[in-house]
Amino acid sequence: MKIRPCIDIHGGKVKQIVGSTLSDSKDKGPHENFVSTKPPSYYASLFKRHNLTGGHIIMLGPGNEEAALDALCAWPGGMQIGGGINLDNALYWLDKGASHVIVTSFVFYQGRLDTDRLTSLKKLVGKKRLVLDLSCRKKDGKYFIVTDRWQRFTKEEINKDTLQRLADYCDEFLVHGVDVEGKCQGVDLTLVEMLADFSPIPTTYAGGAKSIEDAFLVKEKGKNRIDLTIGSALDIFGGTGVTLDQVVSFNRQMSAP
Repeated sequence: MKIRPCIDIHGGKVKQIVGSTLSDSKDKGPHENFVSTKPPSYYASLFKRHNLTGGHIIMLGPGNEEAALDALCAWPGGMQIGGGINLDNALYWLDKGASHVIVTSFVFYQGRLDTDRLTSLKKLVGKKRLVLDLSCRKKDGKYFIVTDRWQRFTKEEINKDTLQRLADYCDEFLVHGVDVEGKCQGVDLTLVEMLADFSPIPTTYAGGAKSIEDAFLVKEKGKNRIDLTIGSALDIFGGTGVTLDQVVSFNRQMSAP
């Protein structure tokens, strides 16, 4: 188990956003916890220097391509990329230095899993370079995958069958707990436990972490199988709950023999 880094890009800038407030509305923007004055490459270089591997760059909406390229150029092969990935641009992003492409909306199309699209994408990029983003929200006591910047519920539930079926197509899962994303009020341990019980491939959980103690909770409840991403609580993103030094120390501790 390790803590993985992230770079969320919105409006061409590195930001930390409360996930549930993302919207297509031009009149009402998302709630922003942090907007950086530094370029994405600053953070990618920082993660590279500290060997924080397996992280992701997420383009939250259109117009973020140039900023994403800035991050990828700083650490070729060092980070995954997601946000608007499809058959037309997946190979472009891999050629530009992404280690994997992360996909949600393209394969969970019109509220359902489109197996033909998923099969075509797997064939194009290869299973080992594909990550499925299964970010979800809770409804009627169950977790459902959400698309289109986490605004639209699909009919696909996160459960044992779904995770085992989708694992045949990809190298990893990335799962944002959207209901707690960006709120720094604690992780969704029920979701973490479910992922640990049912996911047969490497899985990263993101959402709600407020302190380094949450990383130890995820290690315990996730049975040492689920990685964690910390965003808004991290000091380099304006947070006060977790320092980058704590993240580096935690990862060293987890990898020690």
